[in-house]
Amino acid sequence: MEEAAREHVVVVGVDGSPAARAALRWGAWHAKLVGGTIIAVMAWDMPLIYNWEVPDSADFARRTAAGLDAEITEALGDEPGIEIHKEVAAGHAARSLLDAAEEFDATLIAVGARGHGGFAPALLGSVSQHVVHHAHCPVIILREDES
Repeated sequence: MEEAAREHVVVVGVDGSPAARAALRWGAWHAKLVGGTIIAVMAWDMPLIYNWEVPDSADFARRTAAGLDAEITEALGDEPGIEIHKEVAAGHAARSLLDAAEEFDATLIAVGARGHGGFAPALLGSVSQHVVHHAHCPVIILREDES
């Protein structure tokens, strides 16, 4: 008996950077190629600050959702030609990507590299580095000019 074909799911980290837009474009290209879908993840996090009034988290979620919509449109246009699910997550970006990959049984994670420092081209950002070390599926890391 043949096992049903597994759907290809590409989780893409979106953060507003040119490298993340490159990852989104590459992820959409790959998903179209294999007949898959995109899970676009944008996370927001608010560190605890004692003795300060806590801002409305629903407002952060709304703003993040609007930012995610804008980034998808900027990277892929109004008609991307592929199924895209949008996930807005409260928490650390790396953990949010890993959680989404697990929840949706991702076959691939695509993230942009934003490493900073004297040797920026050779470095990964902390999010991409964490994802690479903890993901249970392949991870591709793209720089701004690789799309």
